[in-house]
Amino acid sequence: MNPATSGNRRSDPAAVLAELRERHPDAADAITGDGRAESALSAVVPASRALTRLLLADAGAARVLADLDTRVPLEPSNPNDVVAWQQRELLRIAARDLTRLDELDEVTSALSTMAADVLQAACSLAGTDRLAVIGMGKLGADELNYSSDIDVMIVGGTPPEARKVLEIARGCFRVDAALRPEGRDGPLTRSLESYEAYWEKWASHWEFQALLKSRPVAGDAALGYAFEQSAAERLWSRRFDASALRELRDLKARAEDLLEKQGLTRREIKLGRGGIRDIEFAVQLLQLVHGADDPALRVRATLPALATLAEGGYIAPEDAATLASAYRFLREVEHRLQLVDLHQVHELPVAPEPLRQLAIVMGFGDEPGASATERFETELSGHRAVARAIHERLFFRPLLEAFAGRDSALGPDAAAARLSAFGFADVDRTRAAVAELSGGLTRSSRLMSQLMPLLLRWLSESPDPDLGLLGLRGLATRAHGAAQLTAVCRDSPEAARRLCLLLGTTPLLRAGFERQPQLLGDLAGADPLPMPSRESVEQRARASWHDSVDERRRALRLIRDEEVARLAARDVLGVDDVRATAKSLAELAQVVLGAALAALEPTAPFAVIGMGRLGGGDLGYSSDLDVLFVHGGSSAGEVAEAERVATELSRFVNGATPAERLFELDSRLRPEGKQGPLARSLDGYRTYWERWAQPWERQALIRAAPVAGDAELGEQFMAACGEFVWEQPLNKDDVRELRRTKARVERERVPTGEDPQFHLKLGPGSLSDVEWTAQLLQLRTGTRATATLDALDALLETGALEAPDHDVLEESYRFCEHVRNRWFLVRGGPGDSLPSDPVHLGRLARSLGTTPAELRDDYRRITRRAREATVRLFFGA
Repeated sequence: MNPATSGNRRSDPAAVLAELRERHPDAADAITGDGRAESALSAVVPASRALTRLLLADAGAARVLADLDTRVPLEPSNPNDVVAWQQRELLRIAARDLTRLDELDEVTSALSTMAADVLQAACSLAGTDRLAVIGMGKLGADELNYSSDIDVMIVGGTPPEARKVLEIARGCFRVDAALRPEGRDGPLTRSLESYEAYWEKWASHWEFQALLKSRPVAGDAALGYAFEQSAAERLWSRRFDASALRELRDLKARAEDLLEKQGLTRREIKLGRGGIRDIEFAVQLLQLVHGADDPALRVRATLPALATLAEGGYIAPEDAATLASAYRFLREVEHRLQLVDLHQVHELPVAPEPLRQLAIVMGFGDEPGASATERFETELSGHRAVARAIHERLFFRPLLEAFAGRDSALGPDAAAARLSAFGFADVDRTRAAVAELSGGLTRSSRLMSQLMPLLLRWLSESPDPDLGLLGLRGLATRAHGAAQLTAVCRDSPEAARRLCLLLGTTPLLRAGFERQPQLLGDLAGADPLPMPSRESVEQRARASWHDSVDERRRALRLIRDEEVARLAARDVLGVDDVRATAKSLAELAQVVLGAALAALEPTAPFAVIGMGRLGGGDLGYSSDLDVLFVHGGSSAGEVAEAERVATELSRFVNGATPAERLFELDSRLRPEGKQGPLARSLDGYRTYWERWAQPWERQALIRAAPVAGDAELGEQFMAACGEFVWEQPLNKDDVRELRRTKARVERERVPTGEDPQFHLKLGPGSLSDVEWTAQLLQLRTGTRATATLDALDALLETGALEAPDHDVLEESYRFCEHVRNRWFLVRGGPGDSLPSDPVHLGRLARSLGTTPAELRDDYRRITRRAREATVRLFFGA
């Protein structure tokens, strides 16, 4: 028989009955004439190829359809008996489901009971009564689907006993014990005391979340009960604080991002937006937040938990009802997808015919205005949209009703617990801010009131929700800021989300947005807050000129603040990487220096040479501007003029107070340091280099570049500098001196009060190690580049650096610079080491999308490898 013809026939109940009569006449006779059995056959065959094959292969399975009310007990004498029973019981459950004899919760409970019976039979056949099987996930919650993994943990017994139990059960299901402590690397079974010790010391937040669903399902009942009680005590005696909930929410967000990258968001009904996981996750978070104080919430299954949350006032009753309806529909779609071949599938079919078949099995038919597929997709989209919308505001709507004095069952303690769990530390301050943002009768206040649940949710996802709420409040109290804020919230929810993230990350952006509210309008779109060209910034600097020096400085400071706000926002939003941020900061500094120098109107040729990070285009937010001043004068008057310009430029840029400062200008790298004149002639530099310059000064000039002033003079300086740096190879004495200098710096490296173990600039394997290593290799091989990352690439290209070493050094530089920049933003000022304070470290880690422990581990791992490369390549060890 043609396989395609056979497949078509086997989706036709009449054809299947005819084939059954040929194979198993008695079974066919049991079905024929029995209206209920015939209805079951008509429902099962179009819905499931797998169960149709079972019907034709097993006469006993076919007879199940004639008696759907009888659940045959499982009394096996060998593992094959267990498999046969499980298949027939699955058929009975599916037939009752497809003929609408059972509701969703009855179906999932029957599937869970079936799995528990299989596990109990496996324990009996394995001959063990010393272990207990703990159901986790959907098994533990009594809400299995047709093709769920059976998640278990095993307590007591021995590993061989546990393996035997799992081997027998795996004849029927995919049994997964990976939720146990230490996952697949951990022992298969533990004593109860070992579990308790692990929970006390090592368990992650998600592992406690998983315990929410745990229950004993097979094996030693007394041991299982003891495990259940101990797990519940550990789970409900701890507080799920903001860091715990953020970790759980981050895990979910990462799963969603991965799904989106795979292009499955729309087709995935479990993990996609508005899918099953949205509802289950929201319910579990609320249980974890409030369950410690309200034992009524300690239920395992999703639908009963939804009802209990509504009864307790933790969510609005209408939201609970809508979510329950969506959940039932989505779980039914999941069941229908899995019944086809009994595969673990959560994706809608791509091809039209399987999608139409799914719609028909779900009960949709063609109508004059819409096909069955169109009707199904419309209802599915509606459920997913409303589930996602409620999910996004679920946590905060009852809080807002309580704040507004409306009828709300959420009491003050519960409101405080929820706010605290989502990162808002002060209930009264939050209440006042919400009232200020959404109070009043204007159209804008009504809009803010409607958006407030979303705004609070977005703020709760930022490193510091209180800071973000304070920032929104500050914008709303300023006339122009309030108008721009309302416009952003009205026109672009994505821009509003970005604003909440930015305000909750750094205090610097609050000030930037308050002074420059027009920036809010640029937060939308694929390229938020686009950077203007250097030419346009220079033009603005010239156009905003004033006669007063203070006014000139103030105008430049406004330009600087706006551009730094753009840069910081793009950095936090992940638009620009370390390289792009450094380049933009260096260009901004050059514009400011050029405008400041022009304001001083030098009467003799004068140029500013960038050194260090400025010259290399490697600036970070906390970088000083290292400079040299060169003049083209020869007379005493011209020398005095150059000294005047250098002195006044330093004062202009540094300002008299930190509030007046444009950048911190540092000219200590000049010949003779503080003891030497601020500015020298080109001949003066040549003479110094020829007679007195140390190897480290030659190394420092690798990164020299003209950044402001007389362009011709700058080029002349670079030509002379190039002769000094590159024409003579390093000798052994020079290399020895550079190594000695670096060793001395390392002994004195970390300033008092900063953590030497996690120093991003001076720690072993951190930024300074990478810079010194690259520069020594450049001098030894004549490889010209000013920026550190460019230098590493050039050294790789010329063969002076092997690819593994290049990658290790580049990774360390990017990591340390990125973290250092972000810490500056989160802290609101300079900081060169990972913070030791847990609160600050948590905020920094959160802003980087990681955890404090992972951040420290990454630092150790990355810098250790870079240090090993430095020891070999720089010190020659």
